[in-house]
Formats: sequence, structure tokens, C-alpha cells
Amino acid sequence: MSNLLNKYDECNLLNKYDEWLNDNSDVAALVLRQRLIPVEGRGSVIFPPTYAKPERVKEEDWLGYNIDYFPDGTNVCLIDSVGSQANRIEPIFKKEPYKNLVPQIIIKVKDGREVNLLDAGHRAADAIVRFSELADKLKDAFEAWRDNGNAEPLAKIAPTSIVFGSWDSRDTQAKIPRVVSSVIRAFNVKVLHRSAQYIPPIDYVAEGLVDPPENKSAQDRLSELGLSHAPAPWTHGGVIVEGEIRRDATLSLVAIRTLGVGQDGDVLKLRRYIFGLALIALLMPQDFNLRAGCQLVLDPERSLEFDCVRLNGSRKGVGITLEEALNFATLAAEEFKVGENKDIKFEGKRAKEELSKSKKERKAAQRSRPETVARDTLNKEQEATTLPLETEAPKEGSGGSDNG
Repeated sequence: MSNLLNKYDECNLLNKYDEWLNDNSDVAALVLRQRLIPVEGRGSVIFPPTYAKPERVKEEDWLGYNIDYFPDGTNVCLIDSVGSQANRIEPIFKKEPYKNLVPQIIIKVKDGREVNLLDAGHRAADAIVRFSELADKLKDAFEAWRDNGNAEPLAKIAPTSIVFGSWDSRDTQAKIPRVVSSVIRAFNVKVLHRSAQYIPPIDYVAEGLVDPPENKSAQDRLSELGLSHAPAPWTHGGVIVEGEIRRDATLSLVAIRTLGVGQDGDVLKLRRYIFGLALIALLMPQDFNLRAGCQLVLDPERSLEFDCVRLNGSRKGVGITLEEALNFATLAAEEFKVGENKDIKFEGKRAKEELSKSKKERKAAQRSRPETVARDTLNKEQEATTLPLETEAPKEGSGGSDNG
């Protein structure tokens, strides 16, 4: 970094965004908008993600796409969810020049496979690390956040779990709000259908190579194995977008300002560090090759919108580049002192012990933890000493008076 910036410039860059990070800041978020089009051109068919059918929807009415319809005839179709976008962005921190900005935590499984924590779907709350040698430290880190708002221990192990959010739903119940969220939606789409028919190269039954099916179940089995005709009628066939395809991304400064440290920590160093990582996540170019049949590119006719939004709703364009974000993040990481890289083992014994417990036993164990008992006791004491507030006006005839 010293080769790129002199000490004076480094100091100025490191302090540049402190106004946004201090507790008394009135900056709400950085908001980015990008317009996209299909790689084949406007009006081309793209394929949104498909989801399982909700129970309340009939089979014949469900094509699998997440589309919201409105009374005025418009609709909005989800193209890439917040969770999916996070999972696409997070792995950039495994690559140069970003890998040294975060700890590289590698979990080794018994069969020799390795999993980088940056690839784990639930991040620091994923089973791959909850049942590893790192389990106790991660639990302590989640509890430090849950009980004291201290995010520093987690930032030393899994800072991207702060950037993209995490919920330790299977243990401490600690919830860390996302700093960066990104989603891609299409506005006003027309839904298409398609049908297909697989025809095998030979008639296996007629040739005597397999036995004729005795019932529908046997026929379905032949089709599953590719030994018979397999029709796929009237299934999802993509959408045509009549409006726009838009990526909306937000970096929440409010979320960053909730991050605290322990008694001996430096809160500004922590917030600078997380902000630097979040800036890179926000600004990193994507290839938008989302899935088969859904490759997007930037709309050359629409410019990027990148605004700083204050709590009063006022907006002002910002010109932070990815290069500046990397320079800032590098300085902030050096100042914060990034946590150590670790190679750790997945401990199958931990998982087996947990699996052997009943649901009732797991709940009882959670309730008996000292921190849980202390928190519940405090809540009960507060409830007992707090006078109920009258929140409703007196009913007619109860002696109440409009004249006070």
C-alpha cells in the first residue's frame, strides 16, 4: 500500500468516511442501481429461478417463478434473490487481490475434502463450522454480539458474516443484520410456457431388452431411466421483460453503526474494516451469468446510479470507485489486524452427539445455559418492576372524561 499512496494520502483516505461511521452520523446508506438487459438483447427470453410450490397454490397454477401481481395489471418478477446475490459475491474474498482482507478459514472433512468458510451457505452459522474445532470460539463470538453488541470477535474469524448477515438459528439465536444487500428484479413480465418430449434412440421394450411395464409406476420408472418416452408438457418457459431489469444494492451505514467492540477495543477501526469489505462487495463487477437461460449484461443506454442517502431522505451522488474501495479496505484491514488464517477439522463426533439428542433435550440444554438463565431472570425482574401503561382510551360508561 505504501507504494501506491504516501503516508499523508493514506491518513486522509483512512479518515475519509469517518463522518458516516460515527454514532452521530445522519447518513442512512449508500444505494446503487444498475439496469440490465439479456445478453441476447432487449425482448429476449430469460429464465428466472424456480421455487417449490406453496401448499395453498394448485399444481396447475404454479410454474415455479416468484412473480407478484398487482391490481393495476403490473407485476414484479424476482430474478436473483438477496441470498443468492450474497452467495455469488462473497467468494470474491477467496481471490486476489481481496483474499488477504479476510481470514481464510478452511474446514477439512474426513474424506480429504476441504471447504472454505466463504463457500458455506449459512456462513459462520453453518453446520460445517458449528461442528468443527472452531465451534466454541464461534459460539463465544455470536454470544458477544447477542449479549453485548460486540462484533469484534466475529470480525476476527468471519467478517463476511457481518457484511452479508448471519443468523445462528440452531444455537445462540444471535442475528446479525446484513450490511450489504443486493437483489435483481424484472418489472412487467410476460410468462411463457414450453413443452418437451424425450424420444429414446430405440424401442427398448419392442426389442426385448427390457420387460414391458405392468403399470404406470413401472412406466414412470422406465422414463426416469431414459428407457422410454418422457413427455414434459406445459412447463415453465421463461419470461419476456416489458419493463426493466434492475439490480438494487444497498450498503447500510445504520447497520455498521450498530457494531460495537469490547472494553479495550476501538470501534472506529472495526467499523472502517467492515465498511471497506462492504464497499468492495457493493462495487465488485458481476458477470450476471445467473443460470442456464439467464445471462445478463449492463444496459449501455442507462448509467449507474450511486447515491449517498441521508436519514432525511436527501440524496447525493457519490463517485467511489472499486480501486478506491480496495485501497481503503487494505488500509482499514492493516489497521484492524485481520484474523489469522486457519485450517481446522470437521468433528463428526460433535454432530453425532447433537443428533443423538431429542428436540426436547436440545431445548432444555439451551434453557439451562448460564447466559440464557441470566437473561430470562433479568427479563422477569424488569417485567415485575415495570408498571403497565394505559394505552387505550376509557370505554364509554367507565368513568372516563373527555375533559381530563
